[in-house]
Amino acid sequence: MTIRGEMLIGQQAIKGTAGSQKAFNPSTNAELEPSFGFGGAAEVNQAAALAEQAFDRYRATSLADRAAFLERIADEIMAIGDVLLERAHAETGLPLARLTGERGRTVGQLRLFAELVRSGRFLTATIDPAQPQRQPLPRSDLRLAKVALGPVAVFGASNFPLAFSVAGGDTASALAAGCPVVVKGHSAHLGTSELVGQAIQKAVAASGLPEGVFSLIFGAGGKVGDALVKHPAIKAVGFTGSRNGGLALVAAANARPEPIPVYAEMSAVNPVFLFPAALQARGEAIGKGFADSLTMGAGQFCTNPGLVVAVEGPGFDSFLQAASAALETKPASVMLTPGIHKAYTSGIAALDSAAELERVAQGTTEGQPNTAQANLYVTTAENYLANHALQAEVFGPASVVVTVRDVQEFVAFAEKLEGQLTATLQLDHADYAAAAALVPVLERKVGRILVNGFPTGVEVSHAMVHGGPFPATSNGAFTSVGTSAIDRFLRPVCYQDFPDALLPTALQQANPDAIARLVDGVITLP
Repeated sequence: MTIRGEMLIGQQAIKGTAGSQKAFNPSTNAELEPSFGFGGAAEVNQAAALAEQAFDRYRATSLADRAAFLERIADEIMAIGDVLLERAHAETGLPLARLTGERGRTVGQLRLFAELVRSGRFLTATIDPAQPQRQPLPRSDLRLAKVALGPVAVFGASNFPLAFSVAGGDTASALAAGCPVVVKGHSAHLGTSELVGQAIQKAVAASGLPEGVFSLIFGAGGKVGDALVKHPAIKAVGFTGSRNGGLALVAAANARPEPIPVYAEMSAVNPVFLFPAALQARGEAIGKGFADSLTMGAGQFCTNPGLVVAVEGPGFDSFLQAASAALETKPASVMLTPGIHKAYTSGIAALDSAAELERVAQGTTEGQPNTAQANLYVTTAENYLANHALQAEVFGPASVVVTVRDVQEFVAFAEKLEGQLTATLQLDHADYAAAAALVPVLERKVGRILVNGFPTGVEVSHAMVHGGPFPATSNGAFTSVGTSAIDRFLRPVCYQDFPDALLPTALQQANPDAIARLVDGVITLP
């Protein structure tokens, strides 16, 4: 495959004329060829119209055909070979080993959704048979299945050029639901996006699907993004990025004559609670593990542990000494873009100037441009909660350690936190009673609660939740990772007294899809 700087609208490759941009290598501060032509309202209209035309035909595909399509995308991505990894490395500064793993995650989640589609369980097929003899009133034949919402706009994320981008989790789950997708490619990895887009485009054609099932647009973020979200053909939005960016999309979607859902994953500091018995037993090991988690990928993870809450005492001192010593040996790492690096240095400057904070550790410097040093700060719970500016996410390898006097303060502190993607409990058996009081608060505050681990690293599985109450996401009832992510792009429809021939196959009496169904309240296997 060749990178040409073109948008992919249906089966066409189009060089936009509404401005241009070259990709950028953050490790060398050098531009990368070729120049990418940007699109505007005309290209958004073209892609959205094709998606609307494709919708009914695509959502009517058999479960087997749709699953095979998702697997074909995975195969086409792998067929690109090392060219994809090398371009992603050049555009992001991320190590090739990390990108190899991310490619595996990307194709793995496509194949996981293919398995889900084949099973049909995402349809929630439910049958309440007629009860004509019921008294005092008979019951109609009632059947429920979920249907696709419509064309979905997906915004590629900066920090995952593969797994949260053109063929990432939002695209995979939307396509699995039966929704055509229009992707707004992220400007931080233009060439990577085009290569993956070409793979999806090939899979669409080879699968005999209507061309509007997939399009990829490049353009100025605010202008093209706003036009895409406001287009009447678009029925839902998937987004991973900043709080400001996510809220702007939510506002645009809510201002439409027909408001639509925006599933925006935004900001979190992901508190880690260190309990006394655990600190006493293994404070040093926890400190080293925390330092590794904080600096992984230059801290450019939405689950980065940006807040630690610990009970004062000898165990805490051991943790802080170990964490500080480990961080001071961590080399500065290249960040994804000069803009992200600038935002990180501004965030660190704000933390350095805060009278409430004491910086206790800083990583080493490097000669490369756009590198981020790790930074660790300490303060008290009172000081942290009194200054809301300290609670803002600093995207990068920075964390604030907050001390409390006893475990009872954990609950009061947690009550005052914003919604989070994760919370972590480092605890031993002697800490269980105190943890039992904290867990109910965290259940209201976060999407995923971990014990004796660290939040970086999000498994793609059936049980995973990558979401949480605002501002972690714009809708805490859903997840953007795991098979439950498909629920964002579905809605239930009830069919009352329908002729069997007019029912969706999932609800027909013969069950031609051979899927599990809930019949009169009882799970019935094929």
